[in-house]
Amino acid sequence: MLFDLNGRVALVTGGNGGIGLGIARGLAQAGAVVAIVGRDAAKSNAALAELRQSGAVAEAFTADLVDQTAVVAMVRAVAERFGGIDILVANAGTNMRRRPEDYTMEQWDAIVGTNLGSVFACCQAVYPLMKQRGGGKIITIGSMTSIFGFSLGAPYGASKGAVVQLTKSLACAWAADKIQANCILPGFIDTALTRQARRDVGDLEQRVLDRTPAGRWGTPDDVAGAAVFFASAASDFVTGTALPVDGGYSSFMA
Repeated sequence: MLFDLNGRVALVTGGNGGIGLGIARGLAQAGAVVAIVGRDAAKSNAALAELRQSGAVAEAFTADLVDQTAVVAMVRAVAERFGGIDILVANAGTNMRRRPEDYTMEQWDAIVGTNLGSVFACCQAVYPLMKQRGGGKIITIGSMTSIFGFSLGAPYGASKGAVVQLTKSLACAWAADKIQANCILPGFIDTALTRQARRDVGDLEQRVLDRTPAGRWGTPDDVAGAAVFFASAASDFVTGTALPVDGGYSSFMA
């Protein structure tokens, strides 16, 4: 079965809400055991309860993903709990909306550290486990800002662009180990974070609708299908790609 994930163990960072939780649901529905990771234990426990209620085999782990020691310990704990790791979804991210001249270097470091540094740390930590198991799947999460400029998020856009290039480098380096690495570029997805953005930027809702051929904002579950594809045997000859999941937003010239 090309899309069957039974017997696979998936680790989803930022899996306790938004796009990450949508992906975790999709992977679980395809048969994977799911470990979700976040900093907010209460939020993670609520997400875990939702996943288990739907029949998923799942566990929640807490870690500060910008701390490499904590990442290594978390990955070890997941592997010990479930016997290994087959799939990594490096989804955790953060942003602060500012004009470029208004960021401090501390803010820059915090955003880039989470959006790029934590992705690299997680990938590096799971690599020996995947190699030992004879292969694996790495799925990173980029953004429309991996393609377009973002006047109110220079460090976010820079980090998300770099995630695409990191993914390509990992794909090249680890192909011989039967590890495929691919990146999903979500379009404008309806989450708690983007609902806040729509409150902050009054015309954002309509501007997105006007440019999106599908005529709507996406949902976290819309992203799950791409993740299941990249996590499954269906993508064994697909690596180093960046796939927009955006309702056509990146293909339309307004």
